[in-house]
Amino acid sequence: MLTYWGIFMTVLEELRQSIEAGHPKETEKLVAEALEQRVDSMRIVEEAMMPAMRTMGEHYKEQEADIPSILAAARCVRSGFALIEKKDASFEEQNIGTVIVGTVEGDLHDIGKNLVALMFRSAGFKVIDLGVDISEKQFLKAVRENPDVQIVCISSLLSTSLPEMEQVVKVLRRNDPEKKYKIMVGGGAVTKQLAEDMGADAYTENCVEAAEVAKTFIV
Repeated sequence: MLTYWGIFMTVLEELRQSIEAGHPKETEKLVAEALEQRVDSMRIVEEAMMPAMRTMGEHYKEQEADIPSILAAARCVRSGFALIEKKDASFEEQNIGTVIVGTVEGDLHDIGKNLVALMFRSAGFKVIDLGVDISEKQFLKAVRENPDVQIVCISSLLSTSLPEMEQVVKVLRRNDPEKKYKIMVGGGAVTKQLAEDMGADAYTENCVEAAEVAKTFIV
């Protein structure tokens, strides 16, 4: 006979596999099953959803998964996350911190930014998504309108947009000399060295890592 722990692990493992396979309906079914078994919502996120996305990120990095596969997994997570919010009022009310996300001016790519925003929400953050093609003035305005912001996450896929990202970081640093908020950067055009040269607080290669690093900034 399976113990309660064994049952939890079984449904969470099945959920991870469902997300990795890109089956949103099966994911919803398994999330509902986990909630019926009274598995804590954060356990569902941290022990099934985020590990699944981390695995998919690793597969993509190793060229073992393509963009459609990543998007299918993300749809699964989004569906599961929406069900958790609907079923668990306490989860919906959680807010461990506020994050502003946006893709810099001159770049219209939103896949990476959307995945990062999804992972931030799954990790319990309030996310203010500015969208794409966002200028330094728009980032600065968003920061000033949200004085409780703790992290600003800036994305760019295009190498041609890197000067704009650097300018955004510079402007935000000038606005916040006491470093009340952290600046994170990421995207296909960014490297760890470039992030350090810009003066960003962190660089991450994928959406799961971004959420995990962001959590370390919350005290």
